Amino acid sequence: MSSLTRWPSDQLCLSDEEREQAVSKVEQAFASTLESLKVDIGLVEMLESIYVPLGAWLVAQKNQHQGPLVVGINGAQGAGKSTLFNLIEVILEEGFGLKVVGLSIDDIYKTRSEREEMAHSIHSLLKTRGVPGTHDVDLGIELIRGLKGEFGEEGRNVKIPVFDKSIDDRCPTALWQEWTGEADVIVLEGWCVGATAQDESQLAESVNDLERSEDPLGVWRSYANKQLEGSYKELFGLMDVLIMLKVPSMESVFEWRSQQEKKLAERVRYFYDTQQPTQHLRIMNEREIRRFIQHYERLTRNMLEEMPGRADVCLELNENHKIGKIRINKPL
Repeated sequence: MSSLTRWPSDQLCLSDEEREQAVSKVEQAFASTLESLKVDIGLVEMLESIYVPLGAWLVAQKNQHQGPLVVGINGAQGAGKSTLFNLIEVILEEGFGLKVVGLSIDDIYKTRSEREEMAHSIHSLLKTRGVPGTHDVDLGIELIRGLKGEFGEEGRNVKIPVFDKSIDDRCPTALWQEWTGEADVIVLEGWCVGATAQDESQLAESVNDLERSEDPLGVWRSYANKQLEGSYKELFGLMDVLIMLKVPSMESVFEWRSQQEKKLAERVRYFYDTQQPTQHLRIMNEREIRRFIQHYERLTRNMLEEMPGRADVCLELNENHKIGKIRINKPL
């Protein structure tokens, strides 16, 4: 235990006994979900040293706010945002009795037809989902405000969209998730959550081959940057707390995203073995993954540089995908 990263002792928001009780409740809740989350057997130690203290810290933040606490989770591709949300959700609900609702910025991507129209009218690269400008930000703002109860009782029944990456389009509304009632904590997770615009002078030089060959005049990156100055700023302004999962480097993003693609390939083999259709599951090879990640590279590099000192909590991942350092910029 001595070598394990621990939550800063001056930010522990519970007594030892309260933490032990919360850890016990969370352990029981996780017994059936450990396999699905693919978390290693060190989870119990990490619950005690990192995740339950993080949950207690969020509870303390919630107690200082009127209404629901809105938490943003930022992290590059493969960082583990979904897993962190799942951990936070179970810890806050089972360990502390709070109601938690989450949504991904991926689920508010604009429809495929909308992006195709943008690709035709603004820049061809906008067909690829990911960069600011490819999300329906107004929908995101409406969802969070609805979940906060700003629209009265009618707003307590909120339908949350679902985006199917295998078909690169939003699911029909009949398949959307539904949240009814009040929420104590609202979580928005996504790779560019909390991002800020770059200075115009930083856009002049290309950061990779994609920008050099397919955006030589900077139209695409300038458009995405302008979106961050506008509606995205309003969306991210709704957050009370920003947690960053900081990856070690851009190369780590490629390696971890490649691992995700290999898992998808395993799913395809499973479906093939069980005689289920697999043509909808699009597997990228290494060259395609590198090109795909280059769409995100500029903003990812900028966030890795400026966000660790600005995020309320920065969880720094090491090369082994473990939290190696915890930085709290918004102490209680």
